[in-house]
Amino acid sequence: MKIILTGSLGHIGKPLAEQLVRDGHHITVISTKQSKQEEIEALGAAAAIGSLTDLVFLANTFTGADAVYTMVPPNNYFDPSLDLIAYYHHLGRNYAQAIEQSGVKRVVNLSTIGGHLAAGNGILRGAHGVEQLLNQLPETVAITHMRPTSFYYNLYGYVEMIKKEGLIAANYGADKEVPWVAPVDIAAAIAEELVSAQNGRKIRYVASDDKTGNEVAAILGAAIGQPDLKWVLVSDEEVLKSLVSIGMNPSIAAGLVEMYGALYSGLLAEDYLLHKPAIMGKVKVSDFAKEFALAFAQK
Repeated sequence: MKIILTGSLGHIGKPLAEQLVRDGHHITVISTKQSKQEEIEALGAAAAIGSLTDLVFLANTFTGADAVYTMVPPNNYFDPSLDLIAYYHHLGRNYAQAIEQSGVKRVVNLSTIGGHLAAGNGILRGAHGVEQLLNQLPETVAITHMRPTSFYYNLYGYVEMIKKEGLIAANYGADKEVPWVAPVDIAAAIAEELVSAQNGRKIRYVASDDKTGNEVAAILGAAIGQPDLKWVLVSDEEVLKSLVSIGMNPSIAAGLVEMYGALYSGLLAEDYLLHKPAIMGKVKVSDFAKEFALAFAQK
C-alpha cells in the first residue's frame, strides 16, 4: 500500500513509519523541516517537505495514496498569541479539503480520549473539532478516529517537581484511576487501522495500563530510589497559578486545568470506559518507569 504519514518522526510517527516500512508498504512522511529528510529516507521512507497549512501541498502529496494518517502537531503553549482551538480547526479543515481533493478513501486520524466531548474537556475541544470536520467528508471515505489515553511521557513534566519538592502535585490522579498509553502502542494500533478494509466511521481507543496516581507514584518512586514518593491532589486554582507563573498562555493553561479536572471527575473517560480496548498495549507503567528513571538521573 501507498501510505502518507503526517507528524514527521515524532513519538508516534517514527515507530509507525518503521513498522509500516518493515511490513513492505510504500511510505511517505510529511515533515515541515528539511533537516528531517535524511533521517526519514534512512528509514526506507520517502520525505515530503512542506507545511500542513499549505492546502495545495497537502492535496498533491495525498493524491494517489491508499491511506493517510492525519494528526495535529504540538504547538507552543507559551506563545501568548496562540489560539489553540483555532489552530486545530485550521489544520482540520485543511486535512478535510486535501482528502476530498485528492480522492483518498482511507483515513486514520489521531484524536484523543475526551474527543467525544464538545465542551468541558479543555484543550481537547480542538481534537473534537477535527473529528467533526473529517466526519463531514462523504461516507465513501473510511475514517478511524484513534483516541489514545494519557501519554506516559507527560509524566516527565514532573521530574523537576520531584527533584525540588519530593512529590507529584496535580489536579488529577491521586486516588483516581488514569488510563495511560505508550506512543509505540499507539503506533501499532494505527498501523493496523491503516491497512484494514474497514468502511464508514470508527472510533478506536488505545491504552496500555490503568493505574491510579498513587500507584504510578509508587512505581516511579521505586524506580528512582524514592519509595516514599507521593502523588498529591491540589486544586485547579493552584495548578492554573503555577502554569501561568512559568509563562504559559493563560487561555491554554486554563484549558489544561479543565482537561485534567475532567479526567479526575471521570467526565473525560466516560466514553473510554464504555469502549475500552479488549486488548491493552504492551508497555505497562512498570516498563515506562525504567525509562523515567534514566531521564530522572540525567536531569
